[in-house]
Amino acid sequence: MDFHSVIKTERLLLRPIVENDIHHVFKGLSDPDVIKYYGVSYKTLEDTNEQMRFFAALEIEGTGSWWAICSLENNEFYGAGGLNSIRSEHKKAEIGFWLLKEYWRKGIMTEALPVICKYGFEQLGLHRIEGFVESENISCKMAMKKLGFIREGTMKDCEFKNDRFISLDIYAKLKG
Repeated sequence: MDFHSVIKTERLLLRPIVENDIHHVFKGLSDPDVIKYYGVSYKTLEDTNEQMRFFAALEIEGTGSWWAICSLENNEFYGAGGLNSIRSEHKKAEIGFWLLKEYWRKGIMTEALPVICKYGFEQLGLHRIEGFVESENISCKMAMKKLGFIREGTMKDCEFKNDRFISLDIYAKLKG
């Protein structure tokens, strides 16, 4: 599978994440507002290398691909998004994404996520793309619905985060 595709939309450039992006990744994944509903966070730039290794491992192992989501005009870094946990035998993957907060509510994800899904369906031959959203993350749940993902249910108290159990809503989009 070729995960190193560059994807362009009207306003965005989705390109492979590179080592020099570590400062942007740290800025996003150390910001309390960005990580409030996200699965990982980092306290130091050095710790962020773990996330960079995750991105690289997805490519090497063929289990996913994440892109840096940037301005098409000037390559300004907005955030990241992609597919992980690709299960070829089941033709499915999990979608994930985050944005630096200064780019929230500008329609970036509603422009980026459809092309990520299209890539998954057309280039990777996926049949199903799943999203697991913390039940309290109203903005993300609204975005998933707007993007044509269907809420399939809730896994109650399925993860332990910040000294309490959290529930995850399951969303899915099928090819077609």
